[in-house]
Amino acid sequence: FLCSRYHLVYFPLILCFCCRFVSILELKAHILPLTNVAFDKSGSRFITGSYDRTCRIWDTASGTELRVLEGHKNVVYAIAFNNPYGDKIATGSFDKTCKLWCADTGRCFHTFRGHMAEIVCLAFNPQSTLVATGSMDSTAKLWDVESGREVVTLSGHTAEVLSLCFNTVGDQLVTGSFDHTVAIWDVATGRLVHTLIGHMGEICNVQFNWDSSLILTGSIDKSGKLWDAASGKCVVTLVGHKEDVLDVCFDLSGQLIATASADGTAKVFSVATHQCLVTLVGHDGEISKICFSPQGTRVLTASSDKTARLWDAKSGACLRVLEGHTDEIFSCVFNYEGDTIITGSKDNTCRIWY
Repeated sequence: FLCSRYHLVYFPLILCFCCRFVSILELKAHILPLTNVAFDKSGSRFITGSYDRTCRIWDTASGTELRVLEGHKNVVYAIAFNNPYGDKIATGSFDKTCKLWCADTGRCFHTFRGHMAEIVCLAFNPQSTLVATGSMDSTAKLWDVESGREVVTLSGHTAEVLSLCFNTVGDQLVTGSFDHTVAIWDVATGRLVHTLIGHMGEICNVQFNWDSSLILTGSIDKSGKLWDAASGKCVVTLVGHKEDVLDVCFDLSGQLIATASADGTAKVFSVATHQCLVTLVGHDGEISKICFSPQGTRVLTASSDKTARLWDAKSGACLRVLEGHTDEIFSCVFNYEGDTIITGSKDNTCRIWY
């Protein structure tokens, strides 16, 4: 399980300036399905997690495998670089542990033990001094990067913690749970600041905006919600989807919101007016992942229809269908410059698109 070969498939590069994002490299990255992909800040490297219990580090330009991070005893589900530094990697596993690795050598610095169930989400704080982990045991934990010790357990949810996010300053953490609630925590003390109550279903994702004044949440109750981070009060409920909302995100400027749904559509909303600006229609299956380009002009979606799509955020026009995967695409991400895309699929491969 802990050993596999990678295989590169090179596609002919025939494109002009107006024809962007052709799949150049297909990486047979793992022997079992992938779980997540993530870029470092520069976009020169990315990592993949997998059901094969490993995390792998890749060179973006060549598709070369740089390192294999081995040691977990179950699925490697949550992965992250400590951006903007990019010298450490955290991996969270169904084996109930999180590991901290050197991104350059692959050496394991620490194994964080203490959760009683699978770890399904994690994040570094902006200073790269803490790692937050969320677990199926209904708790989140903060860990000290230098010492490897547990700093605090954030207890209060009554069901699985499936998403979390530090604010830009790093003094607050927000967590979303299967218990239909969202919690805001003070990082320094571990104190529960606010419980955000209003969703009628499990929370799929939570995110702070760039200035930490707003929190965005998505739920299987078919809605997204925008919350005031200071008061914990709901600012607006974003409606219009006919099925579960599976992912939500801000653009980097905090002016736009995107929502993705099991109804096969995505929507772009204005943060200022709360109005739906465009509905992105074209996928033939549920959309499980959505993100903006760093410039905020493009939206990227990943779907169970085996394609990813690139959209114009203003007009809602589909600019390109990223085809080639043979199974559901569960992950998609831009690099920092916005000129490279990685897609990860249940077909055990990831693709690099330029």
